[in-house]
Amino acid sequence: MFGNYLIGLREGLEASLVVCILIAYLVKTERRDALLPIWAGIGVAVALALGFGCALTFGSSELTFEAQEALGGSLSIVAVGLVTWMVFWMRRTARHLKAELHGKLDAALQMGTAALVATAFLAVGREGLETALFVWASVRASSDGSHAPLIGVILGLLTAVALGWLFYKGTVRINLAKFFTWTGAMLVVVAAGVLAYGVHDLQEAQFLGGLQDKAFDISATIPPDSWYGTLLKGVFNFQPDPTVLQVVVWLLYLVPTLAFFFAPTRSTPRKAPAPEKATVPEQG
Repeated sequence: MFGNYLIGLREGLEASLVVCILIAYLVKTERRDALLPIWAGIGVAVALALGFGCALTFGSSELTFEAQEALGGSLSIVAVGLVTWMVFWMRRTARHLKAELHGKLDAALQMGTAALVATAFLAVGREGLETALFVWASVRASSDGSHAPLIGVILGLLTAVALGWLFYKGTVRINLAKFFTWTGAMLVVVAAGVLAYGVHDLQEAQFLGGLQDKAFDISATIPPDSWYGTLLKGVFNFQPDPTVLQVVVWLLYLVPTLAFFFAPTRSTPRKAPAPEKATVPEQG
């Protein structure tokens, strides 16, 4: 449940910050007349994300077992790729996100209502679609028939909305750079578990071989139905009897990704300003 809560919190907070930046800028520049198109674009983006999540959930239930596993495994891998890109993108551009959104909003204000709706829709819609796909993949990977994973996601999203409101009001101030760094690292760990489960699905669909080649089996030591087994599965998508391929994929994704994520970024040195030309005094 904690892993799904983290997904909802991290993804939801990004969208909340985008909304806060857009709304605060319009209020500060006394363009409250543009708030309605912005909220309309945000509403359409949220509706699209919810519809996408429902289509994934109910659409896949009509397929055969092998088709469900193949679809689930493929989309899990796609979701991990998108979330990994998003984590690195936010790490690189978080400092300039506010200025970038302000620039897009200025251009949209000059173009009219439709441009405002499109700006809000694109800014929030991308986050919403990525969140819906990754949440679906993660809930599918960690679900054991209970509603705990989905409850964790909902609680995370509600926390993100509450934090976004407090940020907008200026009540809460945290170091967002550190927040996104550490939550990004934890999200990479969660994504590694989702990726391994996606490989498991593809193996069940006979796309990547069978499930007989086990790397280890510690089900007797860590029973899946025990409280600590449930905790490990909820946080890390831990499986007590993974296949060799699952373990290899998990390691090949997790270790290099975390190494690149925590690697120091090189800042490009600024060019020294050109020396001013000396002016020759006019002869009187």
